[in-house]
Amino acid sequence: MPTLAKFKEATETVYGPLAGEAEQWTPPECSGGHRGRYLWTDAFGVLNFITLAKESQDPGHITRAVSLADTVHNVLGRTRDGKAWLPGASNDNPVGGGLRIGKEDEGGSDGDGQYHHYLTLWMFALNRLSKATNDKVHNDRAVALAKAIHLHFFVDRAGARPRMVWKIAMDRSRPLVHSQGNLDPIDGLVVFRKLQAASDDPTVLKEEISDYQRIIELKGKHFVSSDTLDLGMTLWTSHWLADREAYFADLTKQADSQVHKLFDQGYLERPTSRRLAFREYGTCLGIGCMEQSDEISQTYRNHIITTWEEHRSSTPGDLRAISEVMRAAALIPGAFKKGYLGPEPEM
Repeated sequence: MPTLAKFKEATETVYGPLAGEAEQWTPPECSGGHRGRYLWTDAFGVLNFITLAKESQDPGHITRAVSLADTVHNVLGRTRDGKAWLPGASNDNPVGGGLRIGKEDEGGSDGDGQYHHYLTLWMFALNRLSKATNDKVHNDRAVALAKAIHLHFFVDRAGARPRMVWKIAMDRSRPLVHSQGNLDPIDGLVVFRKLQAASDDPTVLKEEISDYQRIIELKGKHFVSSDTLDLGMTLWTSHWLADREAYFADLTKQADSQVHKLFDQGYLERPTSRRLAFREYGTCLGIGCMEQSDEISQTYRNHIITTWEEHRSSTPGDLRAISEVMRAAALIPGAFKKGYLGPEPEM
């Protein structure tokens, strides 16, 4: 099956048949989350629709991307019962209270709340939607979301040792996980710089960007983990600035080296029953976004994709949606890549 056909197949697995009129399409409640929406999965969904529009030369997929984004705001920007906006949000600013993760369970250690890395990925998706539609409203909404959530993920922001937290409550009232996500400051720095670069106000996120920069400087050399998803998202994030800034060039080299080390040590020889497809698709996405990925990295990428093509049926039902949207992005990174939608504003 041609790569584009596989990409569309993966998208349709989550979002249903795409042959009808785009204006009549309503996002099905199949993203694997509460009330049918899960922020990470749907961020990939928006980006994949943008990619599909360009690859298939069908602008109807942009209409679907806009519809999906609006639906996410109307579901995850509200309380779990859907009766009210999250505190701070309104009809005019549906992201003013942040966006819920979309976890099935309300409470508990893995219950609903807000994740910084999900939110920054959603902001990125809105930024790409703005570029694909040539409509600033989507980037402006991403900026509004950035403003709404930023302070709530920081502890001792003005002190000598500010830090971030991994997860906050649905209403942004308190931290739920006090540890700091390994990539959160880097994601924040890159994505907020992208949003600001696309805004009419060249300093709209200046203070927030400074916060991320300060934490990165305090941390020193970035710790590159051996987790396949973390490595892939590191390569994706850093590729936006790797050709211009030494920090991100070095980060790309570190992550790429760790990918080689991990796979050279036999990671891919493990049985698929001890691996997760969506995490490895993250590695494939990251490699696919690199400006100059070597032949060995591409071989790893192709091997992972081929392996999971043969084992798709073994994916657990609760991971099917996230695995399929990430499968699509692994096949064709498209809208995730710098320059895919044309020249980028200076960050």
